[in-house]
Amino acid sequence: MKLLFAALHHGYYRNYESVIETLASRGHELYLGAERRDSAIGGQAIVERLSQGHPNVRHGAIPGREPESSFVASKVRLSYDYLRYLDPMYGGVSGLRPRAEVRTPAGFLRLTRSPLLSLRPARWLLAQALDAIDRAVPPSPAIERFLDEQRPDAVFVTPLIGLVASSQLDILRSALARRLPTAVLVWSWDHLSSKAIIRDLPDRVFVWNHVQMGEAMSMHGVPPERVEVTGAQCFDQWFDRKPARGRADFVRDVGLADERPYVLWACSALLPGGPPEPELVLRWARHIRSSPIPSVRNAAILVRPHPSRTAEWDGVEWPDVPNMVLFGDNPIDQTARATYFDSLYHSAAVVGITTSAFVEAAIIGRPVMTIRFDEIRHEHEGSLHFQHLLKVEGGLMTSAATLDEHALQLADMIGGPPARVVEQQSRFVRAFVRPHGLDTPATGIMADALEQLAASVPTTAVRAPSAFGRFGLRKIAALEHHPRWRSLLLDEREAEVDGRWQEKERLHEEEMAGKRQRRAERMRAYKEQKRGKADR
Repeated sequence: MKLLFAALHHGYYRNYESVIETLASRGHELYLGAERRDSAIGGQAIVERLSQGHPNVRHGAIPGREPESSFVASKVRLSYDYLRYLDPMYGGVSGLRPRAEVRTPAGFLRLTRSPLLSLRPARWLLAQALDAIDRAVPPSPAIERFLDEQRPDAVFVTPLIGLVASSQLDILRSALARRLPTAVLVWSWDHLSSKAIIRDLPDRVFVWNHVQMGEAMSMHGVPPERVEVTGAQCFDQWFDRKPARGRADFVRDVGLADERPYVLWACSALLPGGPPEPELVLRWARHIRSSPIPSVRNAAILVRPHPSRTAEWDGVEWPDVPNMVLFGDNPIDQTARATYFDSLYHSAAVVGITTSAFVEAAIIGRPVMTIRFDEIRHEHEGSLHFQHLLKVEGGLMTSAATLDEHALQLADMIGGPPARVVEQQSRFVRAFVRPHGLDTPATGIMADALEQLAASVPTTAVRAPSAFGRFGLRKIAALEHHPRWRSLLLDEREAEVDGRWQEKERLHEEEMAGKRQRRAERMRAYKEQKRGKADR
């Protein structure tokens, strides 16, 4: 079978590498497509490695929507996406609404501040109107040609629900219109609760666990028969793995001073609005070094920067925190993955804010811990996906309200985690990562399910555009080129750029007007001088 994977960028293939290798080994033809070439988390090396290792795997670009129609389409879709954050569950300390506001058209933000939209029925009606307008956007000719050329037996889209201007929805709709089997692959543990809404139902939505299944049903309206629980295939590589180096060699290689137990701080990709993570890490490290508990005070510290946030550490120094090392590469190749595994495996505990490294550490059997700093309440209390770490099967996290409380907890972990912590984490891993059993990898389950879907008869069709939708689309499209009303469609960053451009145009016009005036004055002076000579 010919299977088309459509990712937003190549970085999304890092979570499906094992599934792609399994499908390729079964003889299927795979096209690994991406709307954008790469990302801060890497991925280009992964698709190149898969293509080089399997002659039946190809990778390349997936066309985006044409510029003449992409601007308005993206504004309508981002406005629709923003509506979900007006729900009370995203209020209070949640950092998701401010993150989405940056991408939302200014005119729509102004509209949402109406008291009327505090009412759920009003938000529902507005969502229906935006959805109707979106469905009136015509198919992209480039995407239509691409699918005609590829002629896939099935189309698998990931993540689809990213909060960015993208043509992934167009790819899904064109595939649905062709009656191709389709699936949305939920990429991460937070996507269903923090990203955009799935509004075109594919034949299947693939999720890790029954918690995500509940989110797909309650938050996105996906019928239960269309949700496939496979387990988290991206974590299969950490089960039953052995360290590449012994502890002594690893500690020496990373630059820690001695054989004392070390605590690993795994950095996160944090939401906007909080302090830079290095600031929190150094506050934590200095508190550790001043602890009255010898085992805590003397513990070595290994800090692993997040692959997409390494620039935060440029110029950061910690001369007052001895035996602390910053170390770790992006784990997208075998060497970097081995080092990453070793850093988790040899640690006494893993500390951080909110990161998938918590799950990986729990798989390996290391205790995972966090501190609820006031400055990052939006990461903990305001993030629905973080609540899974606290609640699923009794929770995964050992959480502290203060640094003093954390130091006491850390003292219990450094000598070997208590049996209750190990058992609690094991229950979480079973429910969240491998719901089909701790000894049952998710990769094979997902590969089997994708094969079955590709061989099935699809039942989903695209809804036809309505007269209201076409009318609304014409009205919004008219704003794009209107000198007075175009600003209503611009988001915060675009407005800033547009303002700079307009200011530049204004200054240029002033300069040109000045030049014209000076030329006119010189011409008048010349004519007066010429008349004076004639009079003489």
